[in-house]
Amino acid sequence: MKHLGRFWRSAGSGLGEQAAHLAPLALIAIIAVVSFVAPRNLQFSRFLPLAPALAASVWSVVGTVAVGVLAAAMGVVIAVTIGSVSVERTHLFTLAVIVGVTAAAAWASHVRQQREQTLADVRSVAETTQKVLLRPMPHRLGRLDIEALYLAAAAQARVGGDFYEALETVHGVRMIIGDVRGKGLPAVGAASAILGCFRTAAYDEPDLARLARRLDISTSRYITLLPGDRMEYFATALLVEIPDDGSAVRIVNLGHPPPLLLSAGKVREVTPTAPSPPINMGALIGDDYCIDTFSFAAKDQLLLYTDGVTETRDDTGAFFPLVQHAGQWDAGSPSRLLGQLHSDLVRFSHDRLDDDIAAIAVRAAAGTPSYRRGQ
Repeated sequence: MKHLGRFWRSAGSGLGEQAAHLAPLALIAIIAVVSFVAPRNLQFSRFLPLAPALAASVWSVVGTVAVGVLAAAMGVVIAVTIGSVSVERTHLFTLAVIVGVTAAAAWASHVRQQREQTLADVRSVAETTQKVLLRPMPHRLGRLDIEALYLAAAAQARVGGDFYEALETVHGVRMIIGDVRGKGLPAVGAASAILGCFRTAAYDEPDLARLARRLDISTSRYITLLPGDRMEYFATALLVEIPDDGSAVRIVNLGHPPPLLLSAGKVREVTPTAPSPPINMGALIGDDYCIDTFSFAAKDQLLLYTDGVTETRDDTGAFFPLVQHAGQWDAGSPSRLLGQLHSDLVRFSHDRLDDDIAAIAVRAAAGTPSYRRGQ
């Protein structure tokens, strides 16, 4: 479903680009036909300079000049065909305007192409940054099947403050998902700092409380280097640990939306028994971290997500009812669960997602644990 939607959006975008490229030629043809059939005193050929002006928005410099030459040639044909002295003078003025507009349009096309190249370079850097920040997640860790989903709020967006990671350690599989407050490069930098610390500390710290405290200290040190009030930057997050036997889950909720547990056809929110501070808020409100533990049987699934999911709105401004939708899903695998989540979000918002979304789906499966990286 997700890939099919992407195909149709890509096809529609391709058809739109083709129509935009053909528009200047179609405009010349329409003006020519109207000029021949309309009364001579109306002189529709005066609209021919619009063609090179329009071409500048989509054509190259050479193509824009070619459209201008074609428009001028059509102006000559119309002038010769109509053939009155007064009309010829009008057409000479029209040809002069076409030449002037074509020169200006060629320069505008040159400037546009330079800006498009700059934008392409920036997007390339952003995509590279995302690949480092959000590395492809393995589909299997230990006895767990895992899938991840990331949706940018806009087609142009590539990176943001949402982050996630999953690692296989001597303590079991450890995961993090979170959302840095704010947008732009400061949020990306903070997310990168948190993930960098997690990718090291997850192998070393004996429990999730120690891991959370280390993330808080490391992130606080990084944020002191950022401009403005350091307390403006903080992140909500979930720390998850699933031992090798996969029979239980340990979670520290750092001010983040509660995960969903899908078990035996039922859905429930795993709310923390006591609050724990968001990352970089430990020094302000205390660094006491609560570890919650619950059972995780074979075929159970755990859904971790950022607030972009529950804050998605419909046309009336109502929030996305995640628990209600999750209770209707027939999700036998993490990939299917995330596919249904994606479809429901797009349908609920009428394809107008206004916040970045990240999600991880985890399924307990029988089998032999895979090799532990980092041992």
